[in-house]
Parts: sequence; structure tokens; C-alpha cells
Amino acid sequence: MGCKNCCSICLQCLFGYETNVMLVINNKGVGALFRLIQFLIIAYVAVYVCWIQRAYQDTDSVISSVSTKVKGNILTNTSIEGVHVWDVPEYVIPPQGEKSFFVLTNVIPTPGQTQSKCPEIPSLVTKCESDSDCIEGQTEVHGNGVQTGHCVQYSDTIKTCEVQAWCPLENDTIIPKPALLGAAEHFTVLIKNNIQYPKFNFRKRNLLHHINSTYLKNCTFDRKTDPHCPIFRLGHMVTEAGEDFSVMALKGGIIGIFIDWNCDLDFPERFCIPKYSFSRLDNKNPENNVAPGYNFRFAKYYKNNKSIETRTLIKAFGIRFDVIVFGMAGKFNIVPTIVNLGAALACLSLVTAICDWVMLTCMKDHDQYAKRKFIHLNQNGDSVPLSSMETTSYGTP
Repeated sequence: MGCKNCCSICLQCLFGYETNVMLVINNKGVGALFRLIQFLIIAYVAVYVCWIQRAYQDTDSVISSVSTKVKGNILTNTSIEGVHVWDVPEYVIPPQGEKSFFVLTNVIPTPGQTQSKCPEIPSLVTKCESDSDCIEGQTEVHGNGVQTGHCVQYSDTIKTCEVQAWCPLENDTIIPKPALLGAAEHFTVLIKNNIQYPKFNFRKRNLLHHINSTYLKNCTFDRKTDPHCPIFRLGHMVTEAGEDFSVMALKGGIIGIFIDWNCDLDFPERFCIPKYSFSRLDNKNPENNVAPGYNFRFAKYYKNNKSIETRTLIKAFGIRFDVIVFGMAGKFNIVPTIVNLGAALACLSLVTAICDWVMLTCMKDHDQYAKRKFIHLNQNGDSVPLSSMETTSYGTP
């Protein structure tokens, strides 16, 4: 008999069909919980998924190219070079950079250097008392040449090891203040930026449709009056980055020019416009101010009156401007729309399961709910609560 009951139950489980029963419960607590969870899911889908994330769109990353052109002139008058007019080929180094350009703002020149022998700059490792303190052929990592093995007079009170090098040696301990080319803040740079989103066959540049040659000759970028002008004053960019140009020009630094091309291509093309922002990129932490700024050395070579190769060594301080282009474009696509709509419907279906669990476990009358929630319908059309059927099946025959 027991075996027969087991087989009957197995057949019922195998061939039985379950369907939802619409059970209306007049309980304010469960009803309020049901509507609250529904509202939260719908608000999440509408606000975050659709509005903020735009999950109904297909997306593509920007591909871009950048070219720059700096303009400006500076007149300087120093004891070393006298009156000198600096133009673009002199202060923009190199003439063409990879999405960046460098503008010279301060220099320490060492003119008239030739290949000869001279005393090394004094330091703990180069000071000496006699020739025995100097080793012929030795080079120091931070030195300026190759030692000759002789100890020579550097000044009235200091002796240093003699070196074979470009003499006279550079002395970069004193940096000109104010910066020699501090007026570079009035220079301007034209930034031409071409972008494309290959997936959507979309191309554009930052020279917008209303910009013509006449406009370019008279405009300068201003966030309020000329936010689309591609010509920028160097001093204005540094100021927007929160820096003082006259201070930064002394030892140099790095400024980032950010061009944001985030576009919603469901709207007309004219709404896809670049947004510019500026920030200092190099470290200026006062607690860790080792090797501050940005500098490098280069030389100008020539032959003197005696046909001896001569050079002017220049330690160049300046500001490097890095142009950083980024952006994402989105456009409506049916595939992500269906995927996210299905995910939203799946989330909504969980609301019933959550409320059922609360109703069957946490409510005071959960036994009554359970009797009406799970009902067995036999072939005669009689409905029996599932709990009663299980009692009959497993009870005493």
C-alpha cells in the first residue's frame, strides 16, 4: 500500500501542472511593500538605467588626432645675449609634438663652451687637496666631464678635480627671477582636433560649422563669451588650472588640456560639441618637492673665429601642454533595449516572490494564507488545499 502511494505521488509530481492563483489579500502592510518595491525598481530602470546610463544605446569610443600651432613674440634684454627677440621656432620645442607642445619660459644659458679642460663644480666628491685625490679617466654620475688626474684651483679657497669637458661648465644653482620669458602667458595656441566614432560612421572636428577664418582671427577661448573658440591664451589655461603663470614659469610644469567629446547621437549632429577643461598634471606637493617643475638641456653649435667648434648650452624651463581627448558616443539600438527591458521585467517578477515570502513567514495569519495559496485540483474538479492532500496521502488509510 505504501509503495502504491509513493508511485501515485511520483506520478502527480511528474504529470501535475502548476499555475498561479490570483489571491487578493486586503493587507495594507503587504500591499504597501508590494507597491514600494515596484516603484523602486521602476524608478531605478527609468532614472539610472535609461536616463543616466542610457542602457538602450549601443556605444563607441572616440578616435582622435590633434595638431597645434603656437603664436607670439617676446623681446628680452640680458647681460649675456643683449637684446633678443624670441619667436616661435626658438621657444616651441620641438616644433611638432605628439598631442603635446612645450613652451619655453625660463633659461640658464652657458655661452662660449668649447672642448677643453677646466675645474669641476665643487661637491663632496669633486673637492680635492692634491692630485692624489683625483683619478685620471674617472667620471662621476652627476659630474660634467672626465677627470684628468690633476687638482686645480676653482677659487681662492676651493680646489676641485680638473675635467676634460665642454668648458666653461654650467652653473645652474641660480634660476632667473622673474622668468626670462614670463610674457609667454600672452601667447596663443590654435588646437585643431578631429574625431570619429567608426561604429556610427560619425566624424567631426572642434572647428564647428559657424567658425570661419574671420572669426578665428578675432576670437580667444572664454568659457562665458567664446566657449567654442579653438584658440587659447596660455595664461588663461594655466589660471583655469588653478595656477599662477608667473610662478609656474620659473621652473616649469605640465598642464593637461582635456577635450570631452561625450555625445548622444540620437540627437542632431549640432548638439555634439567639445567641452574644454584644464588641470596641472605634474606633482607640486610641498611635502615632497624633489626635482620640481619641467626642464631639459639643449645646445646651439657654431664655429668661432678660430674655426673651433663652440656651443651655447641652454638649460630650458617651460610648460608642457598635453592635449588629452576622450569621449563616448551612444545611439539607440534594439538589442541592448530588449536585453535591459527583459532584465527590468525579471526584476519586477521578483516583487511577487518577495511579498509571498513575507506573507507566508512573517505575517500573523501565515497558515491561513498558505492554505489558500497552494490548492490542488483533482480530475473531478474538486479543489483541496495542498496541506490537506499531503495529510491524506501520508496519514493512516
